[in-house]
Amino acid sequence: MMRALSLVLSLLFALPLWAAEFAVPAGQGTLAKAIAGANPGDVLTLRQGRYKGAIIIDRPLTLAGTDGAIIDGMGQGTVLTIDAPDVTVRALTVTGSGTNSEALDAGIKILKGADRAVVRDNKVLGNLHGVDIHGGRDAQVINNTIEGTRQTRVNDRGNGIYVWNSPGALVEGNSVRWGRDGIFSNASRTGIYRNNLFRDLRFAVHYMYTNDSEVSGNVSIGNGLGYAIMFSNNIVVKDNLSLSDISHGMMLNYANNAEVSGNLVRGGTNRCTFIYNAHKNLIYGNRFEGCAIGIHFTAGSERNVLTGNAFIGNREQVKYVGTRDIEWSFEGRGNYWSDHPGFDLGGDGIADSPFRPNDLMDHILWSQPAARLLTGAPAVQLIRWAQSSFPATLPRGVVDSAPLMVAPQITVPDEYAAMEAEAAARRDESDMNDLDVNDLSSH
Repeated sequence: MMRALSLVLSLLFALPLWAAEFAVPAGQGTLAKAIAGANPGDVLTLRQGRYKGAIIIDRPLTLAGTDGAIIDGMGQGTVLTIDAPDVTVRALTVTGSGTNSEALDAGIKILKGADRAVVRDNKVLGNLHGVDIHGGRDAQVINNTIEGTRQTRVNDRGNGIYVWNSPGALVEGNSVRWGRDGIFSNASRTGIYRNNLFRDLRFAVHYMYTNDSEVSGNVSIGNGLGYAIMFSNNIVVKDNLSLSDISHGMMLNYANNAEVSGNLVRGGTNRCTFIYNAHKNLIYGNRFEGCAIGIHFTAGSERNVLTGNAFIGNREQVKYVGTRDIEWSFEGRGNYWSDHPGFDLGGDGIADSPFRPNDLMDHILWSQPAARLLTGAPAVQLIRWAQSSFPATLPRGVVDSAPLMVAPQITVPDEYAAMEAEAAARRDESDMNDLDVNDLSSH
């Protein structure tokens, strides 16, 4: 009995019994004064009007907006800085940060020690970086509309959401448009980035040294690159869409032990997927469709499993140069190839003959681009006919011993299909004039 009473009393004393709600009128210095006079747990509700930044929240409280409540940084520094744990910022418009890249000017910045911050249902518009989670643990950035600046050079823009050394971040349900990267996660871990919409960016999701985390249910439309997973381990990348992205739909670069499943990449991309020096990844149930290259596999990537994927209508299904065969089936189940004229006499859903997506001419064309002028020549067609008739003459490379007869289906909601069509109609690679994803050192 005494132990239970002691626990109740300790909980009561831990709660801010004096917490209250206050309405803050617009005006010079009213918000800063309200924060300075607030007690832990207070709710400050901003009335309609414009509040001048920069604002620093240095105690646990909630900052809530009503329609038309705007915090404006007036082009100087970071607009709103969270410098205390257990702060919530919701339903506000935050705009007008500075443009100093070295200072990481942002609309909302969450500092180290400002743990468990919640930033939700805000409009974060016209800032260099939108939300910068800069050291705070277990932050939640949910259901915000984030629109960045539109400088001519993409690399002069900031990121929609920047996550640096901030374990446990949850970034969910946000719409991010214009700027550099939708989410740039660097030197962090155990984050969940899901169900976000990314448009008109350099990269939708850009991972560097981010381990043990998840990228799921996101939609990338008309960006330079969809999902760049780089120098990161133990990542789950599942159920994402890359629609009409310009260069790559997905990249695994020095990424190991990832699970990549249920993703759709389609629509005019140079490479649906690029796997570069990435090892021990499980890649299954994805659909790669309508790209110049379905999957580019290079730089000694080893011990990867590819099964249950679909390669549909890509100009080249696979680009791979190697001195030995590499098997792309697992436990008797391979992948679907739209150009494989296979039969299934056994009715088990597996083609009766193996499939090699590349031939000798592919290897010549990759190493000698000028040879493309001869692709229609009779001699080239004779070589390809000979290889199809005598498989022993085929070069070493990818072989699928158990091709699928039916492709996995991944549905695109109508609203995203409409955005995809719009992005394809206005595609202009000059919008990404300083994007070079092949220069891996530039990331």
